Amino acid sequence: MAHRGGAKHPDLVGIENTMQAFEHALRLGFDYLETDTHSSADGTLFAFHDDTLDRVTGQSGSIGELSTSQLQEIQIDGQHPIPQLDDLLGAFPESRVNIDLKDDRAVEPLVKLIARHNADDRVCVGSFSHKRLIRFRRATSGRIATSASPQEVAAFLTLPSRILKRAQVSRRFQALQVPVKQGAIPVVNRSLIRRAHRLGVHVHVWTVDDRDEMQHLLALGVDGLITDRTDVLKNVLSHKGLWKGNP
Repeated sequence: MAHRGGAKHPDLVGIENTMQAFEHALRLGFDYLETDTHSSADGTLFAFHDDTLDRVTGQSGSIGELSTSQLQEIQIDGQHPIPQLDDLLGAFPESRVNIDLKDDRAVEPLVKLIARHNADDRVCVGSFSHKRLIRFRRATSGRIATSASPQEVAAFLTLPSRILKRAQVSRRFQALQVPVKQGAIPVVNRSLIRRAHRLGVHVHVWTVDDRDEMQHLLALGVDGLITDRTDVLKNVLSHKGLWKGNP
């Protein structure tokens, strides 16, 4: 999965979450993109990670306090416009997209946008906000894939399997999207992966940029790797005979 299009690929440094970055990932052969979304002050969804503009644009201000027209005037790295999520979904209709909901006000617009693009079966939505994710699931009647919230991940890691099975967790979320470890505490291991698979849940690991770590996680049996180094992941998968994209 191309994190923000492949944010640390040598050709893309400084231009994460731009149409150029996403197009670059697709040219490499990736068919699963990862992005984030915030709502502008007037309700337009933009593919942008931070709450504020300064890190990648050099401009000050909060993305949620600016209008669509104001945001359209701002460029990433001085040359790339901030993409609207509408344009991203429209430009790559064959690609799957993992969307991190960063903003409470983005929930309802995202529901409408996914419906407008008939993208139910190619989108997975996640959020670090449990309440935000619950709102999204209710608004879509659970028909769109979501990843587990931090609270749900914690429950998955600690509750007995019989309780999770009884709760039919795979109807609530379809993937655990987790780091390799949380601080000094390991999160991803073979036991977790086997447990998730028994319960019908995929395991995606973020953000993995190291070659050896990629190889280790693939050997454990994870279902997906979210990476900034799309070039490294492509090379690893190619050597294992697992790469299905462009040579």
